[in-house]
Amino acid sequence: MIENEAQIECINAITMYTANMLRAVRFYRAMGFRVRYGGENARFTSFHVGSGYLNLMTGAVPKGHWGRVILYVSNVEAMHRRATDAGFEPEGSPADAPWGERYFHLRDPDGNELSFARPIV
Repeated sequence: MIENEAQIECINAITMYTANMLRAVRFYRAMGFRVRYGGENARFTSFHVGSGYLNLMTGAVPKGHWGRVILYVSNVEAMHRRATDAGFEPEGSPADAPWGERYFHLRDPDGNELSFARPIV
């Protein structure tokens, strides 16, 4: 790999919407999922799923939006440059999240949201 070139490493998480976080967290806990971040009263909750995660966000599903796929990459800034160099318009610059990842979002031609991320070390 060329230095500063981005490589997609794995699907890290899927994020879905819920209208009722309390009900959703109780469902997933009953099914054996362990909470990593958030919980019954949070607006965002993340569950362990093997080496990845299932995330829930509260609120109505925005029109034309089902959720988000989070892809871990070797270099977030290089992936952002790749997107902009290709003429795509990411939804913001790379940023650090309180849950411990550096990330940015990009929609594919059908409006599906991709999040390119890397753990903050």
